[in-house]
Amino acid sequence: MRAMANRALAWCMCAAMFTASSLTTAAPCGQPSTTEDNNRQVVTEAFHRWAAGGTSFFNDVLAENVVWRIKGSSASAGEFRGRETFLERAVRPFATRLSTFVRPTAVRVWADGDHVIAQWEGSGVARDGKRYSNSYAWIFRMHEGKATEVTAFLDLVPYDDVLRRIPALQQ
Repeated sequence: MRAMANRALAWCMCAAMFTASSLTTAAPCGQPSTTEDNNRQVVTEAFHRWAAGGTSFFNDVLAENVVWRIKGSSASAGEFRGRETFLERAVRPFATRLSTFVRPTAVRVWADGDHVIAQWEGSGVARDGKRYSNSYAWIFRMHEGKATEVTAFLDLVPYDDVLRRIPALQQ
């Protein structure tokens, strides 16, 4: 009986120490405590706005001089220097082939130092009525609240299929 009481007391002491250390190092409620927390918050809030119908994700998160890399071996993979170049060469050609734009449906975000990782699921509808769904992992390198480098991983087969199947809009 005494051994059980000692174990219970030890457990309570550990729990109290953990709670106390957590409380003394936590930021005030609702405020990021570190650059890492701020970076995670910037990306998380931008994804929430996008999921709710917002259209400013790339302007909200990307620095003007961002370097965006799409990893893979298809023609869609590559490096885009500058936010406008990335939007013009990668985002708009894809988005104009959709009748319902891609929206995040599930997002998980982690931060480590100046890097933020977003793993997310997204779906939309192509102009031919077929559903587009994909899984993404984006790694952001943040500086002063904006992404200066992004490495994007996604399944390029369905992405390329939309580009191949749906004609580009004439402008």
